[in-house]
This record gives sequence, structure tokens and C-alpha cells, in this order.
Amino acid sequence: MFLSQFLTVALIHLLAVISPGPDFAMVTRNSLLYSRKSGVYTSVGLGLGILVHVTYSLLGIGILISQSIVLFSVIKFIGAAYLMYIGYKSLKSKPYSEVKESTTATTNSVPAVSKTMSSFESMKIGFLTNVLNPKATLFMLALFTQVIDPVTPKFIQMLFGVEMVLATIAWFSLVSLFFSNEAIKHRIRKYQHYIERLTGGVLIALGIKVALSSRK
Repeated sequence: MFLSQFLTVALIHLLAVISPGPDFAMVTRNSLLYSRKSGVYTSVGLGLGILVHVTYSLLGIGILISQSIVLFSVIKFIGAAYLMYIGYKSLKSKPYSEVKESTTATTNSVPAVSKTMSSFESMKIGFLTNVLNPKATLFMLALFTQVIDPVTPKFIQMLFGVEMVLATIAWFSLVSLFFSNEAIKHRIRKYQHYIERLTGGVLIALGIKVALSSRK
């Protein structure tokens, strides 16, 4: 019985993970603009965000969040604001040639493409992107209340959660490996600021979508 539940949860979660969304957009952005290491650490941050959702779902707090208009709205608007903030920074990107010639950078600008993002910063971006996504809250709540049998031992449910964390990290690490490929980055380098601006627009659109989302 537990094996059947495990396979069902794993499949549903995998389908959700590979669907384009804020997580995919952020990993792609950091992999293209910074480095493979940045993309992988962003993936780890996303996995840690999943761990938070799993933990409060196991504790029953997820039900409280989903039923409280105030709590749900707070998470929703903070998450939306964060996505739009990152998107706004991306919209301010400069052409690679200008960044290369620049000897100074203002504190409000997006880090230059020639620089790297720290492992901690990459992980933090991934973590906040996932943990502040209200749709992830509702998804986990649905899994733990409608798919996973309530009589399933907590230890087994924890194993389900661990699988989801590892699957999230594995999938997005593969995404980062692809988009951080040097051949790909070399080909798009002269278009990089356009791609970053496009990504910024996508993140802002996703932020607006999150802000307008409901608990249904």
C-alpha cells in the first residue's frame, strides 16, 4: 500500500515540478547569467523550500494557512513582491559590452554577467522563490490530505517528503546543467541582456499571477 502511495506521490510531484513556473524561471536565469554552480545552488534552495512545505503539512499548519485569508494573503503578496523585485532588477540589465567596459557598479543594479553570484545568495533566491509560492502551499496540502492516506505513518510520510525534496533538487540541477552549458552561453552572450530582460518580464508576470491567485 505504501509503495503504491509513494509512486503516486512521486509521479504527481514530478509532473508539477517539470511544469514551467517561478522555480524554472529562476533556475534558468541564474544558470544563464551567472554559472552552473549558481544554478545548482538555486536548485538546492528550491529543495529546501519544498522541505518547509512538507514540514508544515505534516504538522497540520498547512490547513491553517489555506483556511486563513490573512495568512494566505500575506504569503501570496510577499511572494509576488519578491518575484516582481527580481524581475525589475533583470529589466535593468545592460548589454554585455557595456558591462564588460564598466569599472563600477551601483548597488541598485543587477550584478554584472562577468561576476558570480555567491552560493548562499543563489540558495537564498531559490529558497524564497519556492517557500513564498502560495500555489506550492496548496499543492502540498492537497497531496497530504487527498493523495496520502491519513493512516499512513508519519515516518512514511516523511520519506515521501524527502523524495520530493531530492527530486526537486535533481530535476532543477539538470535544468541548470543544460542552461549553463558553455556552448549555449557563448552563442547567446551578445543577446544576454535581452534574455535577462525577457526573464525579468516573465518573473513580473508570474508575480502578478501569484498576487491574483486564489485558494481555489
